[in-house]
Amino acid sequence: MQLLETLCRIAAPSGHEGPLTAFVLDYVQQNQAKWQHQPQVLAGEGFQDCVVLVFGQPRTAVFAHLDSIGFTVRYGRQLVAIGGPETHAGYRLVGHDAEGEIDCALTINEETETLGYEFSRELPRGTELTFRCDFRETETTVQSCYLDNRLGVWTALRLCETLEHGVIAFSCGEEHGGGTVPFLAQYIYDTYGVRQALICDITWVTEGVHLGQGCVISLRDSLIPRRAYVDRVRAIAARAGIAVQLEVEDIGGSDAKELQRAAQPWDWCFVGAPEDHVHTPDELVDKRDIASMLALYQVLLREL
Repeated sequence: MQLLETLCRIAAPSGHEGPLTAFVLDYVQQNQAKWQHQPQVLAGEGFQDCVVLVFGQPRTAVFAHLDSIGFTVRYGRQLVAIGGPETHAGYRLVGHDAEGEIDCALTINEETETLGYEFSRELPRGTELTFRCDFRETETTVQSCYLDNRLGVWTALRLCETLEHGVIAFSCGEEHGGGTVPFLAQYIYDTYGVRQALICDITWVTEGVHLGQGCVISLRDSLIPRRAYVDRVRAIAARAGIAVQLEVEDIGGSDAKELQRAAQPWDWCFVGAPEDHVHTPDELVDKRDIASMLALYQVLLREL
């Protein structure tokens, strides 16, 4: 869990994924010699802040978004949201500017519902603020801001330890309405002929999805994947004896929305652990679901 805590403490709101990109590239450089197979690393010019790791002769691509929700300083101590964070007066927000580190409190105007901050000085417009990280681990759970989607990034990095054939694509901009998946999908399809994907992300606890009962395979959210492909994913999980839950929702989305709309014939399925208190500083995940998620990705990348 030390790696997961490190990931959660790196501020990387949509549009400013660079610090997390740098960490991922450094992590790959420092650890790939210990992996069973070494990838080709694609990053830098032409990839913006994305990172693509290509192992062997890939058949399946795993998409995990690097970015998180947050806030941007506007004018007159106002804030505007990045993505869809939950907002409660008093949430601690952190960041930095030319004058130093920032640790302030979120405020909400009761009449206008305008977001703002309470701090000893006015912050420069454009300053980015994120939830202050309070990483809490028990024997059975992990709780922190930004488990969405640092847990997806963690799973993808751990998957690299044993992966022989596959593509790991760390994308950007997912939390704020879509980002870099269109050009990543086209590059991966054109270069490697890969056209099936898994979305390595985090979903919600609901009346039908619960903590501690296994990784979630989503049958649909606001989009509907091709049933034949999802059935293949379900069959592999069943044969492997891995605990999973099935999700059916009519709202929500992920990097999959860009694959659904792509010109290429991509198949996709969302596979991820459920969490409670979504998009708050207190996101909560059960360790049994984390273990289920990693185990399922390992078998899926072998068999799909």
